[in-house]
Amino acid sequence: MTWSTISPRGKRSIHALLCGCAIAFLAPGSICAQLFTFSKQELMDYTAQEPFDRLPDGRPRVPNDLMKRARELSSEEVWAVLQEKGFNNQYADGFQVLYPGKTMVGRAFTIQFMPSRSDVDDVARAKAKNSGLPRLTNQTAIDMLQPGDVLVVDLFGKKVNGTIVGDNLFYYVMKATGGGGLVVDGSIRDLNGISEIDMPAYFRAVDPTPIGNVMLTGINIPIRIGSVTVMPGDLVVGDREGVYFIPPQLVREVLDRADEIHVHDEWTKKKFDEGKYKSSEIYSTPADPKLQQEYQEYLKRRLEEIRKQRSSK
Repeated sequence: MTWSTISPRGKRSIHALLCGCAIAFLAPGSICAQLFTFSKQELMDYTAQEPFDRLPDGRPRVPNDLMKRARELSSEEVWAVLQEKGFNNQYADGFQVLYPGKTMVGRAFTIQFMPSRSDVDDVARAKAKNSGLPRLTNQTAIDMLQPGDVLVVDLFGKKVNGTIVGDNLFYYVMKATGGGGLVVDGSIRDLNGISEIDMPAYFRAVDPTPIGNVMLTGINIPIRIGSVTVMPGDLVVGDREGVYFIPPQLVREVLDRADEIHVHDEWTKKKFDEGKYKSSEIYSTPADPKLQQEYQEYLKRRLEEIRKQRSSK
């Protein structure tokens, strides 16, 4: 594709994206950047399928009641719906997990870093100076966090000088997000202090060095975590195995399917407890038509009970 083949509307969108970017000087000698961010309208364009309200910055606002339900999800339950819908790259693992027994749930707030490059750095410094822009740091992005957010950071797997937070900033993230969480394809520092703070975290490594030799290149833009493209506002669900990034338009379907899976597992174990059946007679689908009918009746009754319990709260 060449510039001449792009539609006028496409050219306007690209021009708006580039012209709307802030050129920012971040930290002397350590972090500088040309900072890219989506406007509110661009966020709405790229997440147009989401069915919910919007946060003030334009990200989808997955409702709190659905986020509460998501705390009961497992990776396998999320996988079932995403695979059916063709979202095959929404799961990241291989992290060190701060609290394996604590489920992480929240709306993605994304930050992107890249390795420092001196010629880009020089231009960014000059543009920042000429524009009279204030100095920005990684804390500028952290200070934008809202309750219910999970801070999701692409630090390209960097260990040394790839530490997005230590215990003080980790504590701030916990307070700002209401304990939402942190996912960083990079490292953290001050693990002893961080381990005393009640917030989930997923990170590649621990290192004593401060963040440096990197450029902050984006806030609330699409980023890469492992093999996942993460969009601002995705529902982030982490368990002891790894992290799922669920497109907002699929959240309700994922949760409803999870209810069915919970009931299926419940019924399956009840039948195993009876001691009358081989595993292949019950799992994953009963072979006997009578057992199939029994399961369908059990499923209908239990789903009605679950929904009634939720509506009464």
